[in-house]
Amino acid sequence: MERLARFLLRLFGWTLKVEPPPVRSYVLIGAPHTSNWDFVVGLLALWAARIPARWLGKKELFQPPLGFLMRALGGIPVDRSRREGLVDQVAQVLREREVAVLITPEGTRGKAPYWRTGFYYMALKAGVPIALGYVDFPRKEVGIGGYLYPTGDLRQDFAAIRAFYQDKVGLRPEKQGPIRIREEAEEVA
Repeated sequence: MERLARFLLRLFGWTLKVEPPPVRSYVLIGAPHTSNWDFVVGLLALWAARIPARWLGKKELFQPPLGFLMRALGGIPVDRSRREGLVDQVAQVLREREVAVLITPEGTRGKAPYWRTGFYYMALKAGVPIALGYVDFPRKEVGIGGYLYPTGDLRQDFAAIRAFYQDKVGLRPEKQGPIRIREEAEEVA
């Protein structure tokens, strides 16, 4: 699978850049998320880099007939209408296993007013870093550009995350929302 993924990325002109992880368990965020093609390119990158990541997706993706395939590709269904306990459950998995858990903090392919912060608290509670995964369509570059250990100061850490992603552009730039937390969105509203 690794060779096939590398071949396909090269065939379509993509460059893979992955900084090696400092530890075996981490939360991998994927941004920007503006198209279903993000998933395809990102999945190829994970295979090419030999990263056995699990990913969280809305439960509707796991309905028949594609549900089996989504699970086989590492997907974990999430009921977005029920939030209780998800952060703690994922944090526990990260503490107990050597795994990368992929999350798209925008939460949608549409333009979101802010990023969801569950990924941040999962990493903080588990004591693992956040991998800054990206897909940059104009540059045709995909990868992991660094790791951030959350300090507990959400605003400060988000400033670092925002700085990293400021020049990354999705396939549909008009669907990219600002990289900010809910409180920052409420302050400008």
